Amino acid sequence: MEKLTQTKAQLNKLVVGREKEIDFMLIALIQGGHVLLESVPGSGKTWMAKAFAGSFAGQFQRIQFTPDVLPSDVTGIRFFNPQTQEFELRAGPVQTNLLLADEINRATPRTQSSLLESMEEKQATIDGETIQLPDPFIVIATQNPVESQQGTFPLPAAQLDRFLFRLEIGYPAYEEELSIIRNFRDNVSHKKEILPIASVEDVRTWRVEAGRVAVHEDIETYILALVRATREHPSIELGLSSRAALALVHAAQGRAFMEGRSFVTPDDVKYILEPVAVHRLMLTAEGMLVHEPAAVLHEISNSVPSPVEAF
Repeated sequence: MEKLTQTKAQLNKLVVGREKEIDFMLIALIQGGHVLLESVPGSGKTWMAKAFAGSFAGQFQRIQFTPDVLPSDVTGIRFFNPQTQEFELRAGPVQTNLLLADEINRATPRTQSSLLESMEEKQATIDGETIQLPDPFIVIATQNPVESQQGTFPLPAAQLDRFLFRLEIGYPAYEEELSIIRNFRDNVSHKKEILPIASVEDVRTWRVEAGRVAVHEDIETYILALVRATREHPSIELGLSSRAALALVHAAQGRAFMEGRSFVTPDDVKYILEPVAVHRLMLTAEGMLVHEPAAVLHEISNSVPSPVEAF
């Protein structure tokens, strides 16, 4: 836990005013989940991902998505080597521990789908040959919501469901933005401050320990009640899936582990509910006219009683 605390402290120093988002990214790393960062251009999404990756002694790759990026640019290719007179396999950027998929919604649906197998199965298939990806492997993807109609391709529900968290990053507070201006006016010095603190083996150990965090039967019932409430809400056309229910369990365990507890509380579930669930909901046509998914989720959270008595 000491290295986890040091890593969190370094990230909070490098990325000003994003304490909660950093918590979620650390939970995703511990639990082997993927993160979708969404905000307006210039809000520091890419820098946050690079600082996050630099805090670990694992492999890091970045793909800048554009409409002409091909699936083979992501997964890899098999090419003919004239020197050896044989076909050789060259793995793509997915052969890494942390993959930054920058502006993922600029890629075509065909290229986006090339990530599905890697995100779900932790493997990639190249010309019929399946290769295992390193452990851990997580994807941090970014997208700009303001450019939804300018040469972009919205992620389908099936791919959104692969992301453990969707984090909407707003504008910083006044004092935070002032700190950014003062601390980062030098474009070089702050980059030198990124030090790898935790090893790949540390991350694997954290995952094992987080998996031992107890989930009481009342917590399981509470999570299922939330999930089923989304399926019955009149403004929701597509509610949370069973994968989403499992994601809530894993994320709550990760939150409890980061807090130094050996059990999950209802507050853990409430803390991670919105970033786990908001991108998995699809509102009805009428619901979209009057509600935001986060508002509907907040309403459901308030309507489902939590098992306070058990804790």
